[in-house]
Amino acid sequence: MTQLETQPFPGRPAWTEIDLGRLRRNLQLIRSELPPGVQLLAVVKDEAYGHGAREVAKIALEEGAWGLGLSTLEEAMALREAGIRAPLLLLGERQPAELPWCVAHNLTVCLNEETTATLLAKVAARANKRVPVHIKINTGMNRYGVRWDKALELIELVCSLKSLELEGVLTHFAQSDEADKTFANLQLARFNQVLAAMAQRGVAVKFRHTCNSGGFLDLPHAHLDMVRIGILMYGVFPSAVCRRIPGIQPVMAVKARIAGFQQLEPGDSVGYGMRFTAKTRMRIGIVPVGYGDGFPRVINQGHVLIHGKRAPIVGGVTMDAFMVDVTAIPEAQMWDEVVIMGKQGTEEITAHDIARLKGSVSYDVLTGWRLRLQRKCVSADTQPLDTHACLTVEHAVAK
Repeated sequence: MTQLETQPFPGRPAWTEIDLGRLRRNLQLIRSELPPGVQLLAVVKDEAYGHGAREVAKIALEEGAWGLGLSTLEEAMALREAGIRAPLLLLGERQPAELPWCVAHNLTVCLNEETTATLLAKVAARANKRVPVHIKINTGMNRYGVRWDKALELIELVCSLKSLELEGVLTHFAQSDEADKTFANLQLARFNQVLAAMAQRGVAVKFRHTCNSGGFLDLPHAHLDMVRIGILMYGVFPSAVCRRIPGIQPVMAVKARIAGFQQLEPGDSVGYGMRFTAKTRMRIGIVPVGYGDGFPRVINQGHVLIHGKRAPIVGGVTMDAFMVDVTAIPEAQMWDEVVIMGKQGTEEITAHDIARLKGSVSYDVLTGWRLRLQRKCVSADTQPLDTHACLTVEHAVAK
């Protein structure tokens, strides 16, 4: 065995950086604003919005989260295999073949209609278990859930099935982070109609929950028994107009290192399609990240940060690289750090900034970075952390 074979190979000079210290602080700030008795469900679907589900789940539970919200069976099984025994609430709908797995691994299913409820009850009865479920009420989002004016039929069915325990009822706001709360309040009123009808029939549940991050911030009268926090705990506010909590900070940064330079003379063009032409002498830097990593395929738009200064993108973004103008940053050298998303000095490029380039939303930006950008965990409070899914800074960055 050669010396090289005993060492980790050098990491690519481009990565996502996850600050677990910031994540912990964000959760503490969110928890400090919750009234006594209101629980927190930490939403860690889609690899915790690209931040690493196992690491995020561990910290969220340490900071008092009641349970974790997920979208797929695969996501839930990955956490169970990692030793996480906390409640896992599976949002969305389940295929019949998934139900035995849900029962065997103590996963909490959201029910949207009668067929799944009946099938789940049969599976639970065969396993000699009584399993908790939450019923999704469609109050106007018109995605998953039973329509609010038809919900009592499903609620009464679930209550009649001895192998099911109706632990919760929930709805989801379509527009909680906009300035106009008219529709959100209409949805809440419809949900409250269902709750009132349940009370008349003597049906009580442990958790009534409506709020996502926007609802948590701007609709305190809708907090009820539990709030579902996703993007906010990752340090990104869901919109420009929702309430701010001082101290919340982004957990994810995207970084790279300058991988080359070119000197341009007047008339020289840059990149595929020759979409940028130099008018004067210029120095451009090569950033080894592209649309293959999840960066938007823009042309002559956007900036990165180098030595705390903004360097504009020139030409078109390619699969593995894009070019930036560093003429005004003469101190830039090979392998200097480039911040693609995050803060450097007093300048910052946010997920919302990238979303505008992408013509999308910040949720899409966070979840859109691909795994060939190695995920590295650091902490503002401690030394870099060595975790199962996150490489340490020392191991992942080519010095």
